[in-house]
Amino acid sequence: MTNKNLEKLTVGAGCFWCIEAVYNEVKGIEKVVSGYSGGTVPGTPTYREVCSGLTGHAEVVQVTFDPNVISYEDLLVIFMTSHDPTTLNRQGADVGTQYRSVIFYHNDKQKEIAEVVIKEMTPYYEMPIVTEISPLGEFFEAEAVHQNYYANNQTQGYCSFVITPKLAKLRQLHADKLKTRVT
Repeated sequence: MTNKNLEKLTVGAGCFWCIEAVYNEVKGIEKVVSGYSGGTVPGTPTYREVCSGLTGHAEVVQVTFDPNVISYEDLLVIFMTSHDPTTLNRQGADVGTQYRSVIFYHNDKQKEIAEVVIKEMTPYYEMPIVTEISPLGEFFEAEAVHQNYYANNQTQGYCSFVITPKLAKLRQLHADKLKTRVT
């Protein structure tokens, strides 16, 4: 039996490999797809084109989730605490508009929730939150090599030094929302 009540979340938090790994650990997530959105150049962008910063696209993930297990609001709190939403067009060493912090909402209700979550999270940061809230335009799935990147490349340097610590933070902050029990 298929659950027809599934919803989608589309967010960018720097490199999509990081946020994909984060959401793959969360209860209620049915699917996480790395991709690109928010660009101005027509046609399906490639990773190389997006990384140039010239297409206007952000690296994003599109998450299909069961709202009966986890709420959109909780997914946004995980998003906000899994990256630095106070750095404009930058996450760590990744710099450029393609690495911007962005919430692409699918409907007006998601927009309202995103605005509330950002307002509620503001006191937890010393610097202003610069996360963009924009309507979702077209979502383009990234090339196959970028799907499940962390799961397939855990010993690669970027995974070891950037993604693994993000997952440790996730496990510490949101243990109750994860698929596997953290001890």
